[in-house]
Amino acid sequence: MANYDVIVIGSGPGGYVAAIRCAQLGLKTACVEGRETLGGTCLNVGCIPSKALLHASHQLHEAQHNFATMGLMAEAPKVDWAKMLGYKNDTIGQNTKGIEFLFKKNKIDWLKGWGSIPAAGQVKVGDEVHTAKNVIIASGSEPSALPGIEIDEKRVVTSTGALELDKIPGSMVVIGAGVIGLELGSVYARLGTKVQVIEFLDAITPGMDAEVQKTFQRMLKKQGLGFTMGAAVQSVDTSGEQCTVTYTSRKKDTTHSIDADVVLVATGRRPVTDGLGLEALGVELTDRGQIKTDRQWRTNIPGIYAIGDAIEGPMLAHKAEDEGMAAAEVIAGKHGHVNYDVIPGVIYTHPEVASVGKTEQELKAEGRAYKIGKFSFMGNGRAKAVFAGDGFVKLLADKDSDRILGAHLIGPAAGDLIHEICVAMEFGASAEDLALTCHAHPTFSEAVREAALACGDGAIHS
Repeated sequence: MANYDVIVIGSGPGGYVAAIRCAQLGLKTACVEGRETLGGTCLNVGCIPSKALLHASHQLHEAQHNFATMGLMAEAPKVDWAKMLGYKNDTIGQNTKGIEFLFKKNKIDWLKGWGSIPAAGQVKVGDEVHTAKNVIIASGSEPSALPGIEIDEKRVVTSTGALELDKIPGSMVVIGAGVIGLELGSVYARLGTKVQVIEFLDAITPGMDAEVQKTFQRMLKKQGLGFTMGAAVQSVDTSGEQCTVTYTSRKKDTTHSIDADVVLVATGRRPVTDGLGLEALGVELTDRGQIKTDRQWRTNIPGIYAIGDAIEGPMLAHKAEDEGMAAAEVIAGKHGHVNYDVIPGVIYTHPEVASVGKTEQELKAEGRAYKIGKFSFMGNGRAKAVFAGDGFVKLLADKDSDRILGAHLIGPAAGDLIHEICVAMEFGASAEDLALTCHAHPTFSEAVREAALACGDGAIHS
């Protein structure tokens, strides 16, 4: 008899959600985690702490720039960095303890330590081997560095070190203009750091709608972030008082350098699979080191499943959660479902950026006939009242059927507004369906309705 029905390796958003869902479905479940706290990268050194610092730094910005306009007269606030980090750490603690409570509530055993799979149906944690009918690998991902750059998490840092700096740096170079680099770069820019972003490509946030990319970069420049585009970083020298970043301009083929107190390497993430014993077990991997699975998250080894950042697809916590629930349901004999066409992406800067479905560039490449409904937040009464009139909602719909194909938002609460469109797309709704749905006034969500109206006879407030 196996010790467990399911053992989940990893307690990040994919892992802990998979474990809870398995337990809810009546499966005896354990979860392996080597950290001192549950929650994986996201809760400990990723999504949650970065959002705490984004919130704190945004409040500083509001106090510096908008309080007086609203008649809130006070001395300019000062930043106590140690207290701000303490607030961030308290936020982490509340969330990780919440996962512990949920494990106890659902009678999930926490197997403390790092796990490996010596054979199908076995998971080794420390010196002890546990048996399970099924194993779900939810080992997550880690920052990927550039060749020749040594990370010390003090002066040359990944996102992990950037959340724990001893002091607010006077200057920072961010290598990579993706989500992580721009979120953390905007935090430090608000705190007074001179931030320069160096990006290999010619546009920020690769894969995003081109119109949003341009608007977003322009807004970030207004907030004080500098950008060097089309630049290949060659090295980071830490021998001096400051770090020296050397890069080559791809177009001009010239070499340049820039000095900074701290260098943040934000060049993406890679799956964590080392130490699991996958090679000896014969688990198939992709060329990029991801675990290969079928449409039901099964690997080529019977009884072993994989989800989240360890497999193909966007490295997003909510994608991992969906896969965790779906894999649990497959194991329990039910039908697991993930609609990969309706997975939103959000950047939590200010303003927020959110997208779902196809971009305009993808639709053009597919030769698909489409129409655009666009509405600026400058026409939204609520947005203007809170100094958030920059940005827009852009809705893409099929030219003939009017079915919603994608949406791209930049503006206030974009990360929340996107889900109305996600639900609509999940049900195969048309732009007219959104346009005919009453939206409360005054709310940011009215901008979504106006964009839907713009797909038809036209928006009201533009």
